[in-house]
Amino acid sequence: MVEYNCSLLSSGGGNAQSHQKQQDQTALYTQLVISIALGAGAFITFCILRPRWTGLYAARKRQTNAASTLPPLPDTFFGWIPVLYKISEQQVLASAGLDAFVFLSFFQMAIKFLAVTLFFALVVILPINVHYMNYSFPPAKPPAAWDYSPNPNGLYSSRSFSGTPGGVTTMAKDSSPSNILWMYVAFTYLFAALAMYLLVTTTQKIIGIRQEYLGSQTTVTDRTIRLSGIPPDLRDETKIKETIENLEIGKVESVILCKNWKELDDMMAQRLGVLRKLEEAWTVHLGFIRARSTQASRERAQSRAAVREDAPLLQDGEGHEQSHAATYGLDRPKTRVWYGFLNMQSRSVDAIDYFEEKLRRLDEKIRAAREKEFEPMPLAFVTLDSVAACQMAVQATMDPRPMQLLANPAPAPSDVIWQNTYVTRSSRITRSWSVTLIILILTVFWTALLVPIAGLVSLKSICSVWPQLAFALDSNPISQSLVATGLPTALISLLTVLVPFLYYWLSTQQGMLSQGEVEMSLISKNFFFTFFNLFVLFTIFGTASISYSKVNDTLAGASKDASEIARKLATSLQDLDFFYVNLIILQALGLFPFRLLEFGSVALYPISLIGAKTPRDYAELVQPPVFSYGFYLPQTLLIFVICTVYSVLQSSWLILFFGLVYFLIGSFIYKYQLLYAMDHRQHSTGQAWLIIGNCVVVGLIFFEIAMAGLLALRTAFYRSILIIPLLAGTIWFNVFFRRTFDPLMKFIALRSLGSKAPYGDVSLGESRYERETDGGRAVDEDDETGLRYINPSLIIPLEEVWLANSLANGTTHTEVAIENEDV
Repeated sequence: MVEYNCSLLSSGGGNAQSHQKQQDQTALYTQLVISIALGAGAFITFCILRPRWTGLYAARKRQTNAASTLPPLPDTFFGWIPVLYKISEQQVLASAGLDAFVFLSFFQMAIKFLAVTLFFALVVILPINVHYMNYSFPPAKPPAAWDYSPNPNGLYSSRSFSGTPGGVTTMAKDSSPSNILWMYVAFTYLFAALAMYLLVTTTQKIIGIRQEYLGSQTTVTDRTIRLSGIPPDLRDETKIKETIENLEIGKVESVILCKNWKELDDMMAQRLGVLRKLEEAWTVHLGFIRARSTQASRERAQSRAAVREDAPLLQDGEGHEQSHAATYGLDRPKTRVWYGFLNMQSRSVDAIDYFEEKLRRLDEKIRAAREKEFEPMPLAFVTLDSVAACQMAVQATMDPRPMQLLANPAPAPSDVIWQNTYVTRSSRITRSWSVTLIILILTVFWTALLVPIAGLVSLKSICSVWPQLAFALDSNPISQSLVATGLPTALISLLTVLVPFLYYWLSTQQGMLSQGEVEMSLISKNFFFTFFNLFVLFTIFGTASISYSKVNDTLAGASKDASEIARKLATSLQDLDFFYVNLIILQALGLFPFRLLEFGSVALYPISLIGAKTPRDYAELVQPPVFSYGFYLPQTLLIFVICTVYSVLQSSWLILFFGLVYFLIGSFIYKYQLLYAMDHRQHSTGQAWLIIGNCVVVGLIFFEIAMAGLLALRTAFYRSILIIPLLAGTIWFNVFFRRTFDPLMKFIALRSLGSKAPYGDVSLGESRYERETDGGRAVDEDDETGLRYINPSLIIPLEEVWLANSLANGTTHTEVAIENEDV
């Protein structure tokens, strides 16, 4: 049996540092080639498909009125790019709302920060590294011998060498003076101050726009409070109204007391399931064939679209709408019904008759349930006569008893999760703590999963488990780059895509009262995952062996000595600089264009098409994809934190450059998706900025701890101690930031009420701010729109069966045209 000595690997021999630099260069070039090839292919594909698949890539403009104020994008290959670039912040705010404006504002802030830090990295930090620390890129021909002795005067003594192939002893270009380390202290203070300054100025800008924007509204939402903790003796709408009016803060227009509607909601959910099964049975019996799209039909559709964009897609020569479904008679389908003891017996019955009868009985039960009196719950939505009265209520303490009559701003009626309005407070607390416990357990699981992924970065780690593979990779630099850099970055990127779906489900189980709260919770959970698991833990374990015993030793040492954490981070950060460069390259150049292409929706469409049977299924296929900030914002915050942490290190110019490219490309792609392509619901009125600010401060604290560890690692203890005041100042800044700006991001100042809307010359799109403003209030406060604080299960019409051409009872039904059959 052949024995392998891992010390014989190129990365472990006397030429280790030179080999590592060459490998970093090979990995960088390989990642660039792969990412550019993937990104260019996805971008060109998007440019080809964009004018053809307008139902997907211009969904907001075609299916809603949200983008009606935006300029139309040309159908040329690249002509849409300058038009999109010229869209102003005013148009973004008017068409996409505050949440989208805040999201894109973070990209603008990051671009400013990275541009300034990149300037100093190129002008000051890089020349000093080249002059005093023999830093070069690409690396020169490696010398024969390297000096690994500690050098207290330099941060990167391992980069200097003491021998040449000719045997003549040489030195670096200049000996590194002891005061060179002051540069790192100075730039740590400078970059931290710059980040705080940009955060404050951007926050002030957002607050000013938000206050003017919401202060000009007089909607039902802005005049409604969510009153919780209602004692049993006040759980009556009349008593609640009298109690609020006795406070003399304003008149009460309406009170909606939440009740235990679980029985009714369950029946409505059951009815929807039965309705879908009945539609499927009718479709099997009558048949449902989608019309094939022809070139002639496309030309007719394009000519009609030139005249009227919202005209029906399929029409005959006389202008009458044609059905895209053809019917034909088949045998009536059967379904198996189980009955008897433990449902051990069954029989086959006519599916249509069975589900029609089941639907009829459910309808009778629902109509009877709507007339019942349900148990009142300690939650109500109280609409006042003015926004000022509402804001005074939510910013004041109503009751001297704790946890009673707590007033908070109400979410929009369409944003309320009515199934959670009758969840008790104790149940909601139990759910919240249970989800927190599950996240802690998942954190341990992700840690165990990341250890082998982090082990792929080092050939020594691979050699300890699979020595044959390690020596094979050692002899092939490109293969080593793919395995040691490409594979870990791809796996990390895959985790950032898949794990948020799990955390979204966990967020929905906490019993939150609105979709906005779920979205904010999802952002926090996903950022914790990406920052702690994918950055902090991965950095700590990135240069360790794949052996779990060594991981345990690392954790044990860190728990005994807090300074051990900083030293471990400092060591790993220096070794993983090129790994994070490659990660940012993959995200920016390789994966961002796939988001523009909406690869997930395109890839899943054929699968969904195969499973679609009824007209309802086909109508759901053409719904625009939903943009969720909780899925995209945490990963963007992680990239910003990585760039901040590496902003002063030796390879800072590389990370800052590609980080700047990441945010430039990202702001452009997300701008297109938010304005034209994807549906997004304005839930939080820009409150995600509070989470963004906290995450930026967390990144600054981690940056300062890492720099203190790096200085201490080079025995520059006095300079390391000088980072402590900055660390304390950053913590104080976080307290100041939250106390100063949080109230203005949550409430509307009384002096802002009645102000003119910002960018008032731009007509608003179909967002919450238009649907509920003065111009649309007469429509949106109507009973039929659903924009009232009332459980839809109480008033929504009982939907009939949706068939291809008509309803089962013979009444007509407007068929939804399936547009762009090739999608």
